[in-house]
Amino acid sequence: MSVEAGKMSATDKGIVDNSSNSEVDNFADPDAGLTEEEKLAAERKLLWKLDLRLIPWLSLLYLMCFLDRTNIGNAKIAKLEKDLHIDPQSKKYNATLTIFFVAYAVFEALCNFLLKKLRPSIFIPTIMVLWGACMLGMGFVKKWSGLMAGRWFLGVCEAGLFPGINYYLSCWYRRDEFGVRAAIFFSAAAVSGSFGGLLAAAIQKMDGLQGLAGWSWIFIIEGLLTIIIGLVSFFMVHDFPDEAKFLSKDDRARVLLRLKRDGQHSAEHEDFKIAYFWAALKDWKTYAGMLIYMGPLMPLYAFSIFLPSIIQSMSFTDKSQIIKNQLLSVPPYAVAAILTIVVGFLSDKLKRRGVFNMGCAIVGAVGFIMLMATTNPAVQYVGTFLGACGIYPSISLTIAWITNNVEGVYKRGIVLGFVIGWGNLNGVVSSNIYFDPPRYFAGHGTVAAYLLVCMFCGSLLMQTLLGIENNKRRNGERDHWIEGKTEAEINALGDKRPDFIYTL
Repeated sequence: MSVEAGKMSATDKGIVDNSSNSEVDNFADPDAGLTEEEKLAAERKLLWKLDLRLIPWLSLLYLMCFLDRTNIGNAKIAKLEKDLHIDPQSKKYNATLTIFFVAYAVFEALCNFLLKKLRPSIFIPTIMVLWGACMLGMGFVKKWSGLMAGRWFLGVCEAGLFPGINYYLSCWYRRDEFGVRAAIFFSAAAVSGSFGGLLAAAIQKMDGLQGLAGWSWIFIIEGLLTIIIGLVSFFMVHDFPDEAKFLSKDDRARVLLRLKRDGQHSAEHEDFKIAYFWAALKDWKTYAGMLIYMGPLMPLYAFSIFLPSIIQSMSFTDKSQIIKNQLLSVPPYAVAAILTIVVGFLSDKLKRRGVFNMGCAIVGAVGFIMLMATTNPAVQYVGTFLGACGIYPSISLTIAWITNNVEGVYKRGIVLGFVIGWGNLNGVVSSNIYFDPPRYFAGHGTVAAYLLVCMFCGSLLMQTLLGIENNKRRNGERDHWIEGKTEAEINALGDKRPDFIYTL
C-alpha cells in the first residue's frame, strides 16, 4: 500500500491524529525520545517478535484446515466410492464436495463477528477441535449419508478459520507489511497439498489394518492430528494487540501506534453497531472483491480436490498405482507455495496488488488450457504447475488487497466475511464440473474462464476505479466529506476519510 507516497497527512487536512475510545489514548509513545535509527531498530525487533509468535502457528492451523477439507480427493482414489457403494455416475461424490462449500459459505460472515466478540484465543482453538472431531468421525462412516453429514459439519466448523485469521493478522500489521504475511500464511494451503499427497501415500499402506480401509485411516489420523493441534492452540493463539499477553505495555503501544499512523483503527476497541453492517453492504469494494475472489477460489478447490484424479487420468500412470499418483501431486503444490511467498513479498515491496493478480490470472489460464489441449502427459503435467502457480498466489494477494482498502473494526471483518464466503460458495461449481477424463474440457474450461473473466477483468476494474478515487482525494475533491465533523466523526468514516489513499 502506498501509505506514504502521495498520501495527504491528517495535519494537512486540519485533522488532529487522536482517536477516541482507543487503547492508544492510554499510552505515551515509548520511543518518543529515541533517534530515528533507534526507532527503526525497535520497530524491527517488534516485527520479528510478532512474526515468530503469530505466523508459524497460524500457518500450521491453516495447513491442517486445508488438508482436512481436501483430503477427500486423496480418499477417492483410495477406493472411498467403492467401499461406500457410491456409483461414480450418480454424482453422489460431487454432492459430498458441494455440501461442504454451502455450509462453509453460509457460516463464514457470522464467524468474523464471533471472533471479535469471543476472542481469538478461545474461538479459533474451539472450532479446530470441533472440525477435527468431524474429520475423525468421517473415518468410521459406512454409508454415503454419513459422509454427507460429516462434510456438512466440517464446513460449519472450518468456516471461521480462514477469514478469521486474515482479519486477525490485518489487526497487527501495517498495510504495506500485510501482503507477505498473508502469503506466508496462505502458502500453508499449497504446502498442505504436498503434505497431503505424501501423508496419504504413507497412510494408504495401512489399508486393512484393524479392518479399516486406507481412506478411513486418512480421515482418522488427520482428524486426530487436528484435535491435538487444536488443544495445544488454547495456549498458542493470542488475542488482539490491545489485549495480547505476550506483549509488554510498551510493545502494545508500539503496535497500536504503528497501525494508527498507517490510518488503521481496526485493532482498537469498537462496540458493534448495525451501521457497520450496512456500511459494508453499501461499499462497492465489497462487490468488486467478491467478483475478484471468486476468480481464484473456484479454481483453487477444483485443483486441490481433483488433482489426484487428474494425475490418475494421465497416460504415463497406471490407475492401479495409487501411491505413485498421490506422490505426483506433491511437486506442483511445492512450487506454488514458494511462488505465493515471492509474489506476496514483491507486492508489499512495490505496494501494488492488482497487477500481480492479473499476471497470475494469465499464468493460471495458460496452464488449464494446456491441460485441455492435449493428452500428452508431459504437457499436461507442466500445465498443473502453471495452474497451481496462477491460483495460489492470488488468494492471499486478493485478501490483502481487500483488507488494505477497508477500514473499521467491524466493517473490515464483515466485508472479508462476505468476500470469502461468496468465494467459497463457488466451490459448489468446482465440485460439479469434472466428469469427462482425461482432458476434462468442461472442468478446465470453466476454471480458465473464472481466471480470465473474474480475476483478470475484476482486478483491472477495481484497480481502475481505485485509481480514479485516489486522484480525487489527492486533488482535494473529497475534502467536503469532513467539513463540520468532529474528530471522532472523521475517524468513524474509516476508508471514506479523504486522507485514506487506496492500494492499487
